[in-house]
Amino acid sequence: MIDPNRPYSRLVIDLVFNRTKASMQKEALIRGGDGVALYEDVYTGKVLRGGDPYDYEHIRSSEELFSKYKSILTDEQIAEVVNCPENVSVTLRCINQSKGKRKMEDWLNNPVNILNNSIDLKLTIINLKKADDGIDRIVKTFRK
Repeated sequence: MIDPNRPYSRLVIDLVFNRTKASMQKEALIRGGDGVALYEDVYTGKVLRGGDPYDYEHIRSSEELFSKYKSILTDEQIAEVVNCPENVSVTLRCINQSKGKRKMEDWLNNPVNILNNSIDLKLTIINLKKADDGIDRIVKTFRK
């Protein structure tokens, strides 16, 4: 039985997130070809290499998705939704920290954030749509 009033907890989400990050790191090392991870920033399009100040990023926050689906999905299912490949990416640490738990659209409403962080709006919108589509895809697999 699913308790729709249960409190938010990152425990299961973080277990899956750690596996996801390890898998992404392996792929990035292969892409780098020289023993240094190679990523593309999900919001700027800039090349990021191992040692650069980047963070793994939930494009749609775990707390937002937990709140949205806690009445219909288990914690384990929510962890899979939150950590679907389309919703986990890499961005500069300064962007991740500035954004915090806010929705990206809310953060983008402040033009200073776009300017100060060299945000590529077209790329960001494409990646937000990909994240939403991936989230919907995973949720549908649990709702069959």
